[in-house]
Amino acid sequence: MATKIRLQRHGRKGYAYYPIVVADSRAPRDGRFIERIGSYNPNTNPATISLDFDRALYWVEVGAIPTDTVRSLLSKEGVMLMKHLRGGVKKGAFTEEEAQRRFDAWKADRTKEADAAKAKKEAAAAERAKQIFEAEAEKNRLKGESVAKKKAEKLAAEEAAAKAALEAETAETEAAAE
Repeated sequence: MATKIRLQRHGRKGYAYYPIVVADSRAPRDGRFIERIGSYNPNTNPATISLDFDRALYWVEVGAIPTDTVRSLLSKEGVMLMKHLRGGVKKGAFTEEEAQRRFDAWKADRTKEADAAKAKKEAAAAERAKQIFEAEAEKNRLKGESVAKKKAEKLAAEEAAAKAALEAETAETEAAAE
């Protein structure tokens, strides 16, 4: 029996998520499976992968063939690297402790890269928010100046009208006094 590690499609149209399963290669895509070893949700940002590392490693070592997508997911999680390192231990190239040290170093480096990418993304988002805020502040300042200018013109017009009315009233009182 040929076993495959593959994705099953669940969810609704346009919003799928995928359980990662070990199944007989003759079974239907969403049908019968042997064991569920994780899930993959591409709808989140970044995509969420939850995986039972030990069971995935077991199935890969006993000969289950991952599909291309699952192979990529297993590589990202380090299952394929650990299989490679354990192969080196079996051949006597290095010890189990050395293999674990190499895997831990890889995991730490991967975590560091992920944190750096996340920090860079957050910094870019903060810079973008700052630029939007500054543009809005400039727009508000210009709008405030425009409103202040209109108010000043209106006030000047009202003062001129009041002055003209006062002069007219004064002229009338002078004319009536004469």
